[in-house]
Amino acid sequence: MSLAEDAKVPESIARWKKEMDKFAAADQKHPVQPGGVVFVGSSSIRMWDLKKSFPELDAVNRGFGGSRLEDSVYYADQIVLPYQPRTVVVYAGDNDIAAKYTPEQILEDFQEFETKIHQQLPETKILYIAVKPSIARWKMIDQVRGTNKLIAEECAKTENCEFIDIDAPMLGEDGKPRKELFKKDGLHMTDAGYVIWAKALEPHLAN
Repeated sequence: MSLAEDAKVPESIARWKKEMDKFAAADQKHPVQPGGVVFVGSSSIRMWDLKKSFPELDAVNRGFGGSRLEDSVYYADQIVLPYQPRTVVVYAGDNDIAAKYTPEQILEDFQEFETKIHQQLPETKILYIAVKPSIARWKMIDQVRGTNKLIAEECAKTENCEFIDIDAPMLGEDGKPRKELFKKDGLHMTDAGYVIWAKALEPHLAN
C-alpha cells in the first residue's frame, strides 16, 4: 500500500513520497557512512550548498522544500535514523507558521522529533536552527519569535540538544531583515545568508 493510499497518513505528509524515493535511490548509489552529520528540514536546508559552507564536514543533505517539522518527524525513520549520525541539524517551523500552526504546536512536533531521534540514538546531538526572520514573512515575526523561545527553552533542558539562534545576525540597524541576505522572493536566502548560518552553526558541529 502506498503512502497516499494509507488513510492513516495525511496527504500533507504522503505527498513527499517521491522525495523519499529519490533519497533512497541516492543512498543505494552512495551509501551513507555512520557517524556523520545529517541536515534535514525545509527549503532553507535543501538549497544549502553544504560542501561550500563546510568543506571538511561529512554532511548529508536531506532537506525537502515546503516541508514542515511534522514531515521531518514522520520521515526520520528513512532519512535520519538509518544513517546513525553523530549530529542532526534541523531547520523547520517556517512553513508551519505560514500554515497557521501555533508556537505550541510546533514545539510539540519538535519534542516528538527529539524523542524519536534520542530513543534510538541517545548520544546523537540535535541542533535546531531558529526560525529565521524574513522579509516575506515579517508580519509573522511574533509567532516566529514565540516558536524560537519555546524551542530554545526545550533545548536548554534537554541533553544533546542545542538551539542555534540566527535572529539578531540577520537583522539590520533598523531591526528588520537585511535585504542582501535574501533572494527576490524575500524568503529564501542568498549566499550571504548562508554565511551567517554557517558561522553560527560551526562551533556546535565540533565534537
